[in-house]
Amino acid sequence: MTLATASSAIDDALARIREIVGPKGWIDDAKTMAPHLLDERKMFTGTARAIVRPASTEEVAAVVSVCAEAGIPIVPQGGNTSLVGGSVPDEGWDGILLSLGRMNRIRAIDPLNHTITVEAGCILAAIQDAADEADRLFPLSLGAEGTCQIGGNLSTNAGGTGVLRYGNARELTLGIEAVLPDGQVWNGLKGLRKDNTGYDLKQLFIGGEGTLGIITAAVLKLFPKPKTRATALVALAEIDKAGALLSRMRAATGDQVTGFELMPRNAIELAIRHVPDTVDPLTEPYEFCCLIELTSADPEARLGEALEGALGAAFEEGEITDAVIAASEDQADRLWFIREAIPIAQKVEGGGIKHDISVPVSQVTAFIREATKRIHADSPDIRIFAFGHLGDGNVHYNLCWPDGQRDQREAFLARWEHFNRIVHDLVTEMGGSISAEHGIGRLKKDELAHYAAPVELEMMRKIKAALDPQGLMNPGRVL
Repeated sequence: MTLATASSAIDDALARIREIVGPKGWIDDAKTMAPHLLDERKMFTGTARAIVRPASTEEVAAVVSVCAEAGIPIVPQGGNTSLVGGSVPDEGWDGILLSLGRMNRIRAIDPLNHTITVEAGCILAAIQDAADEADRLFPLSLGAEGTCQIGGNLSTNAGGTGVLRYGNARELTLGIEAVLPDGQVWNGLKGLRKDNTGYDLKQLFIGGEGTLGIITAAVLKLFPKPKTRATALVALAEIDKAGALLSRMRAATGDQVTGFELMPRNAIELAIRHVPDTVDPLTEPYEFCCLIELTSADPEARLGEALEGALGAAFEEGEITDAVIAASEDQADRLWFIREAIPIAQKVEGGGIKHDISVPVSQVTAFIREATKRIHADSPDIRIFAFGHLGDGNVHYNLCWPDGQRDQREAFLARWEHFNRIVHDLVTEMGGSISAEHGIGRLKKDELAHYAAPVELEMMRKIKAALDPQGLMNPGRVL
């Protein structure tokens, strides 16, 4: 086949795709395409022949079939909130970007089975709202929930603030529907808690970042809606007391701890500086604080008493030195606003070198101490913002140039790989993960190749080759 013939065949394939999705499902003008081709952190910009927006699973399957026949690569995209560049194509790329945003129906809610069946383009907050209307809870919650889509959440195995109590996206999913790289549709939409019929195929796609197929729908777990809530911001006597405090809270409250977030003083100060209405209610500038939340579906549960009693015991044991317990829902929301303001403040500050890592919960504070020691031995003036979901071992260990030296930003960011090696070496030494909840995507592909065991990479490549022998699904991501 000549180049001219090949080009003609691709043009014909694109015309067929346009016919499949119709005018509402086809975007090829540069201005409208631009937001889809720039990642959330503005680190990566790509190109595509077109943005294709199918409105149904059948349309996705038809589009993928045409692409498989013509050899056209596909980048699937949800809300484009990926923090590792996994949902935008490369520069000079000539495939299509397949956006799931039009597939946003909630197909069914089964309150008795505690499940909700949704399409991949559903906004996470919309799923939360639908569950709430049915007097149920869908507990996946993260900063981008107003724009991220559930298909992307599942494809990256999203975590968020409720993992301690409810688990991550992988644990919240009972079944999925997916379009395979050859265009076949696998309907695995089972709302079953027990199904021991061979391999758990859905787990290939959850966390697969669109490299093995395209998730088009899912059956998700729901939970009884919380009726009572107790929230507190506490000052740690020292960071090493955090693990003991978490263990105490879980035991003293019947394991009703929903959130347990670690926040350093410098991150709180950054939020106060950059995000209006951020207020620290504690009277002293303590080095590390924890945000603790308890919830219960029992409207008569005395969570406030349980929280106060546990914190009193923690104070007597020297684990904490101060605490503020929210007296109302509004006050609880204000405490959570401090935590939510931290990543916003970092963006306003100008970003930095970010590490989304996890270690065993028992090792979180040891990791922070040792990583900080190693970073400051290399570069004493670098600011370190170590915060995150201490309850599940996930630390956002982010680095920033010295305070007042914004002019050094580019030189600092050029050392990203150098600082990755310091942080990720320690993570590996401690039996942790270099990506706790953000995925691998484009940003961490080389890091995965560096740290993963050869046999692990070999198994992943064999799975990829078996399901996507042409390598058309989100090429160059993960592997």
